Amino acid sequence: KEQQTVLDQKLQSSPTVSATSSTNPVFGSNDETAKDAEEEEKEMLGGVKSDMKTIQETFDLSQVPKEAYILGLAGVLPYFATSAGTVYCAWEINHAASVGSGFLMSGGMAEALLHILEPLQIGYGAVILSFLGAIHWGLEWANYGGKVGYPRYAIGVLAPAVAWPTLLLSPTYALISQFIGFVFLYYADNSACRRGWAPPWYGMYRFVLTFVVGISLVLSLIGRGEIAVPVGEVPTATQRIKAFRETAAIELSHQEMATR
Repeated sequence: KEQQTVLDQKLQSSPTVSATSSTNPVFGSNDETAKDAEEEEKEMLGGVKSDMKTIQETFDLSQVPKEAYILGLAGVLPYFATSAGTVYCAWEINHAASVGSGFLMSGGMAEALLHILEPLQIGYGAVILSFLGAIHWGLEWANYGGKVGYPRYAIGVLAPAVAWPTLLLSPTYALISQFIGFVFLYYADNSACRRGWAPPWYGMYRFVLTFVVGISLVLSLIGRGEIAVPVGEVPTATQRIKAFRETAAIELSHQEMATR
């Protein structure tokens, strides 16, 4: 009877209980939750903006002279062209080997074009490395950052000393050697900026250009490495000199035998 009496009793309405009480958070009100979420979103956006600002300041090229900026970017276009050509020729050679015919050119034509692009890229790289080294001679003659002397002259001497012998190597080893040369020369240029031997903007300027050149050289190496069929190589300067000596020795022996 007592249980039935309790069940028959009607619940009394209370102003402290609302229809949305069950949807409210356990701790705090809706306003406090929304405020916390808004503050968290502001902190997250502030962190993203701070990171973007740091990246922008790190790669800031606004202080680079306009002429140097334009000509520097134009100078990397031959690398893009030769690297893209190398990758495409490699694809054409593989396509001709697997299908029996090329897409836009025959396998033999693609191989011939590849033998033209490789010396162009290697020769251009040697010229650019020498040019980058010569900049330090110009800075020394302009007395930028004071008179440095032999340390700054040494950079200008070592750059072509490393660059031009790569013409005697096979294409693969020449590209690898020039890649290493560009990286070490960038570190030398960056060190010169820290010491005040070069303009403050020159370090980041060189980083951007070296990054583009490095990517181009890597693409050329990948493209050549992806060639599935054996491809002949144009004789290097060393091989030509060796062949010339052997031919001269044979002709000399024939002349000696003829005079006897």
